[in-house]
Amino acid sequence: MGLQCGIVGLPNVGKSTLFNALSSAKAEAANFPFCTIEPNVGVVTVPDERLKVLESLVNPNRVVPTVIEFVDIAGLVKGASKGEGLGNKFLANIREVDAIVHVIRCFEDENIVHVAGSVDPIFDKEVIDTELQLKDLESVDKKIAKIEKIAKSGDAKARKDLEILMLFKNALVAGKNARSVEVAPEDLEVLADIHLLTIKPVIYVANVDEKSLQTGNKFVDALKEEVKNEHAEVVMLCAAIEAQIAEFEDAEEKEMFLGEYGLTESGLNKLIRASYSLLNLITYFTAGVQEVRAWTIRKGWKAPQAAGVIHTDFERGFIKAEVIKLPDYEKYKTEAACREAGKIAIEGKEYIVKDGDIMHFRFNV
Repeated sequence: MGLQCGIVGLPNVGKSTLFNALSSAKAEAANFPFCTIEPNVGVVTVPDERLKVLESLVNPNRVVPTVIEFVDIAGLVKGASKGEGLGNKFLANIREVDAIVHVIRCFEDENIVHVAGSVDPIFDKEVIDTELQLKDLESVDKKIAKIEKIAKSGDAKARKDLEILMLFKNALVAGKNARSVEVAPEDLEVLADIHLLTIKPVIYVANVDEKSLQTGNKFVDALKEEVKNEHAEVVMLCAAIEAQIAEFEDAEEKEMFLGEYGLTESGLNKLIRASYSLLNLITYFTAGVQEVRAWTIRKGWKAPQAAGVIHTDFERGFIKAEVIKLPDYEKYKTEAACREAGKIAIEGKEYIVKDGDIMHFRFNV
């Protein structure tokens, strides 16, 4: 399953710097060259130490990591919901992504103008939120107009749907994002065909200066306070430093550079991890001499669904899954030794795949 995150932000907040750093993260992607599908789409490998462990044990012909696509969504200005700027293209692009990465400027710099005249993360967030909310309001209103007649005729389902739509309408009118509305998962079905923008999970990237990287600053604090009821994550990084980190091809040099700033990993890695946890994604592995490979699935998926990510036939003709835990693989070194030690579990259709499982599927079509 391909994962897409859309990067949004006002002009001069560091969005392009971050996107360029993402797209040129050389060391991570040695065996998966960065490719630009369109000028604004970057494919980034997901860093995973477990792949290195499996590679050293299995010594495969190739290693295939899992990837995330980042889409640089340009052209959001005030009035985008009415088609100002690249408004319509922007809204179409954002509709297609799984999550939104909203870059917000949290640093002072006399040389970089701020659209509002001063650094104000809450203002920045609200400008973009408002445009997305206005578009969502339009979508909800259209759907309400469709359902109202049926609801008036006494149709029970339509009345229930209308109630839910009104909850979302009221939130949007009050300047809140759709993701802040608490409803049961099944109640969201009425929204499925209108693809609300503000219901998508969001990661706020607080772009700070070098000196705030360890401690944060008043701008980051204000942002965290503002989004605490929003089911959102805040990741703090410095886009200018990320751009430098991306230039390193040698892992040791990169580590030394990170160390100079008191960092153990790049902000890019933090951002990718936050994307995974926000979207409830986990990774399982297949390991053989041909290839060791990481596969992305949703948390809670059962074995047949997980097998289906490799090929639909695997899901259709699923018989059983053989599962090895990574610590066991590390301890016994080979699949055969794991089998001998009784460390391969045979699981059926109801098995819920765990993060880090090494899987082998048996199927018959």
